Amino acid sequence: MRHAISVFPMMNRTTTLNQFMNEGQLCTCANLRKAVRAVSQLYDDAFRPIGLRATQFGLLGATGMLGPITINRIAEAIVMDRTTLTRNLRPLEKQGLLRIRSGKDRREREVSITRRGQVVLAKGYPLWKKAQGKVIKGLGQERVSRLLKDLSAVVAVAQQG
Repeated sequence: MRHAISVFPMMNRTTTLNQFMNEGQLCTCANLRKAVRAVSQLYDDAFRPIGLRATQFGLLGATGMLGPITINRIAEAIVMDRTTLTRNLRPLEKQGLLRIRSGKDRREREVSITRRGQVVLAKGYPLWKKAQGKVIKGLGQERVSRLLKDLSAVVAVAQQG
């Protein structure tokens, strides 16, 4: 017979689960992830005609705006760890949308958008605008502006450690 090990040994298991269920609904991380999944689905659907996901389109756009740029600088700008970023850049490189090569320092990798990537970015812009318009229509411009400001503050708080 297996015995359940309580994470909170001093509390009654039912009380602990009830507290977790109630407090879990207030979890910043869980709610942000839920919102990100929902919004990502909206944008993923929008970018389907160009064969990209929202994350890929965002990386293509960031590289187009910031590039040529090192992987370290992109990772810092978009708050993504290098390993995850590199893994996400590879399919874009394979599709010929980005170019990744050695930077000034052999240890650095520099990313730049290709001509083909610029074309896909231009085709995707109206799709992005349409998805963005749905969000703005649903929430209102003032609320979206406030949300973006609040999300920047969340990032700043999280990065303080």
